[in-house]
Amino acid sequence: MKGVLLSGGTGSRLRPITHTGPKQLVPVANRPVLEYAIEDLKEAGVTEIGVILGNKGRDKIQELLGDGSRYGVEITYIVQGEPLGLAHAAGCARDFVGDDDFVMYLGDNILNSGITELVESFEAGDYGAGIALQEVDNPQAFGIADVDDAGNVTQLIEKPDDPPTNLALIGMYVFSPAVFDAIDDLEPSWRGELEITDAIQSLLDAGHEIDSHVVTGWWKDTGKPEDILEANRLVLEDSELKIEGTVADGAETTGRIELAESATIEAGAVVRGPVSIVENTTIEEGTYVGPYTSIGPDCTLRDIHIENSVVIGDSEITANGRIVDSLLGQSANVVSADDLLPEGRRLVVGENSQLKL
Repeated sequence: MKGVLLSGGTGSRLRPITHTGPKQLVPVANRPVLEYAIEDLKEAGVTEIGVILGNKGRDKIQELLGDGSRYGVEITYIVQGEPLGLAHAAGCARDFVGDDDFVMYLGDNILNSGITELVESFEAGDYGAGIALQEVDNPQAFGIADVDDAGNVTQLIEKPDDPPTNLALIGMYVFSPAVFDAIDDLEPSWRGELEITDAIQSLLDAGHEIDSHVVTGWWKDTGKPEDILEANRLVLEDSELKIEGTVADGAETTGRIELAESATIEAGAVVRGPVSIVENTTIEEGTYVGPYTSIGPDCTLRDIHIENSVVIGDSEITANGRIVDSLLGQSANVVSADDLLPEGRRLVVGENSQLKL
């Protein structure tokens, strides 16, 4: 079985963070989201992976993943170009997949329980496809599956006004090669895209059985800033964190903390985990770093209270105040204006930014 990892898309809901890079490289607990997907694929025994690239951020994704050897997998790059729907992305992998079954995994998703059970359930039967499902509170916003008592899918509906169930497709699929013929016959939806739900429904109409696996652990689509923060919290909650860097005498640390070898917590700083602090970052005197915070590489923090936040990296945060529930992009600086006149907030705010002052 092969893997198809979707890494295109524009990341419009994460702007301005994604103005300069792909959404799949935004870090959660100081690791790019894409790496979690690769780990799940490898854990399920899928080591031949085709990575679908869009028009944005191709070089950065290839620079991170390389040939896959650092992850113990083999990576082939496939260019989709314009994002014309999930089914279109799957169709771009036809030559790579050949006659094999394959897993399709959306690269901006994080799944607590992995995909091994989904893959094993598909392999145990004779299915045209297998889909991962989870109960959601707002089924009108998702592709929804209706299933029988045996777990076989009887109907798929994209964003229904009157959903028959609350079981949503969450972005992990297993397909037989039959899906490619179904994709060839699709017409674009009202969104102008080739919908993967339509392709699966076509398999169902053609007589293929569709397997389903209901995910019981947490799942996050990291498409929006609040989703990144929630995923960061969930991953830090479950991670083994270790101090390898320097904690000076007079620093106060409690809870589980990841501190890279080249990172420092100086005297007079307070860090309460779970927290991740990585390479070449210094937490200086007067700083409080609270739970569920990830501080990326090459940062300096001083005289700031920060918690439940993600700082991507290469930032100076030295304002005397509180930062909570925030996502700070690469090279974003937050410094004090105490000595500047006239008094007032001084901002350089990019397109699609969000501020609550």
